[in-house]
Amino acid sequence: MAAYLDRLARLAFRRRRIVVFLWLALLALVGLGAATASTATSSSFSLPGTESQRALDLLERRMPDSHADGATARVVLRAPADTQITARAQQSAVQEVIEDLRAGSAQVASVADPYETGAVSKDGSTAFVTVTYDATAPQITDATREALNEAGARAEHDGMRVEIGGDALAVAPEPGAGEIIGVVIAGVVLAITFGSLAAAGLPLMTAIVGVGIGISTITALSNVLDLGSTTSTLAMMIGLAVGIDYALFIVSRYRAETAEGKEGEEAVGHAVGTAGSAVVFAGLTVVIALAGLSVVGIPGLTKMGLAAAGTVLIAVLIALTLIPALLGFAGKRITGRKKSDRPRARRERNGGTRWARFVLRRPRHVLLLGVLGLGALALPASSLELGLPDDGAQPASTTQRKAYDLLSDRFGPGVNGPLLVVVDGDRTAADQTATALKKIPGAAVITAPTANAAGDTSVITVVPAHRPSSESTEHLVQEIRRETGHDVLVTGTTALNIDFSQKMNSALVPYLALVVGLAFILLMIVFRSVLVPLKAALGFLLSVTAALGAVVAVFQWGWLGSLFGVEQTGPIVSMMPIFMVGVVFGLAMDYEVFLVTRMREAYVHGEQPHTAIVTGFRHGARVVTAAAVIMIAVFAGFIGSGEPMIKMIGFGLAIAVFFDAFVVRMAIVPAVLALLGQKAWWLPRRLDALLPDIDIEGAKLSSSFAPLTSSSPDATVDERPEADQRVAL
Repeated sequence: MAAYLDRLARLAFRRRRIVVFLWLALLALVGLGAATASTATSSSFSLPGTESQRALDLLERRMPDSHADGATARVVLRAPADTQITARAQQSAVQEVIEDLRAGSAQVASVADPYETGAVSKDGSTAFVTVTYDATAPQITDATREALNEAGARAEHDGMRVEIGGDALAVAPEPGAGEIIGVVIAGVVLAITFGSLAAAGLPLMTAIVGVGIGISTITALSNVLDLGSTTSTLAMMIGLAVGIDYALFIVSRYRAETAEGKEGEEAVGHAVGTAGSAVVFAGLTVVIALAGLSVVGIPGLTKMGLAAAGTVLIAVLIALTLIPALLGFAGKRITGRKKSDRPRARRERNGGTRWARFVLRRPRHVLLLGVLGLGALALPASSLELGLPDDGAQPASTTQRKAYDLLSDRFGPGVNGPLLVVVDGDRTAADQTATALKKIPGAAVITAPTANAAGDTSVITVVPAHRPSSESTEHLVQEIRRETGHDVLVTGTTALNIDFSQKMNSALVPYLALVVGLAFILLMIVFRSVLVPLKAALGFLLSVTAALGAVVAVFQWGWLGSLFGVEQTGPIVSMMPIFMVGVVFGLAMDYEVFLVTRMREAYVHGEQPHTAIVTGFRHGARVVTAAAVIMIAVFAGFIGSGEPMIKMIGFGLAIAVFFDAFVVRMAIVPAVLALLGQKAWWLPRRLDALLPDIDIEGAKLSSSFAPLTSSSPDATVDERPEADQRVAL
């Protein structure tokens, strides 16, 4: 592979004008397609195979006018002090609100009169109007939301307090300061790392080009493929991360090659042939992780994963072709100050060298401290509770949260998440089901059955006694399903959230097995070893579990919650574990491949195992550190979001990258390799014969590689066969 990538890079270097033109033409083409594509409607959401989805499908066929899968809004109205919501003047004001809501948008399917439905509190101070729409929450237009808010605002003029909740107000988070801050920090870190504005700007520029092509393609195809706005958000996040990483790896290797005396085409070819090989296999691990999201069985999640995987592939292609072309234009400006003017010993005694030598002196201590530290942080993960945030998790200043609290105080917390029990049978079956439901503890209110015109389907509303995201409500749903027959189905937003959480939870182990298994095989091909891929997989599991423990401690238990702006603790977002596994696994394997590949390269070219560890850190530690700091900054920028889910994802990804890059890859990995010594690169002969030889180390590129065992100050290694070998300092 190294020889092929070398030829590809040399071709891109020589034909750089054509290569740059082709990439810019592609960007312009997909940009034009995105600009001229019809406005995308938000993607539909479905949970195939779940009871809640079967109930919605049944209602769609038998009771289409119910709009069971449509968005809803709750307009909560509280009468002024010393008055009742049932007073004539207040009733007149409420009726005006109802009329405004009905006339406000064509998307409104029905508006329930609180005086007819009994939606008036026992103390007579508060009532709520339920608005049902014939569109799902993501399909609600801005004009519809504006009409909803205006109807409430007019009621406030009559002296009433008005708060509005429900998923009809939910909007997709817009890109904000988080992304901008991340890019700015990335530029600063790159400038410090390279000491050259040209070298720092190149990774940013190519990453933005790659993300631009990916996002424009998704936008152009969003209507055709039914892609939602979250698809673009994930693709942008991952595309920016790997795009900067891959460019950083290759530019760094190019600068190293020029420092060794190579110039122009030769330096580009050797850089892409070696670091580019690592980029290819690192990219494949990310693609596997993202495409593997399809095992969950949720169509929307599958599309998100595949779209993000496509953006990663674009980043890999840009790294292999556009970067060599731009390096040709940049010339010597990319190298900054000439390192070759400094003494060789000084150049090679950098921070990475000193850290590697420290770990090699105390591998057992470093390994024990790293494993015990991450293990302790992972303990809270044993109490992980999954769910989806409701309005109760919104910031206290929002109208959604205020409406949620008003309903909880005056009607009970379960009103915020009623269950719909669908009976597939005649009216007798519906009455029998209602009687059975009254015997199940945990329900505050059970309404009379409402049948369709044909009389073969009925709906019973069950109001839980506890808040929608509580364990008690989940137990209630499970108990209803257990105590009623197969012709009785439970659905509604709360039941959908519960089913979604269970589906994500049950898919986590198969997803881990698929991703880690395929990546293990891939890394075994890359490193020609069994123990190195095993160590990489176990280290990842340790770091991601520790990150989940930190998420539970902050967002579920409330530890240091005020520091991160957590106003309401609760269950962890259902998609958080599997999403974190997919994203962090890809980035972790980036660092693993780049760092350990350099060690493997030195080992293949004649260095002893311990010396190869030092060589790998001397060349790779600075780059991996810079890449990790950039990713942490990008993800941490989302912690300031007002959306609880975005805040949680930003924190989880930032802390996971920190643990994996700085504890696992930079500490545990060299400690394990030091203890294993020569055994780290062991591979059974039969397996060695079966695996393809891809030459990721670039052994075929040049035969002039000089082992550092005699010339490098780090090569004074006592290669004893014992497990406690040490660098002789």
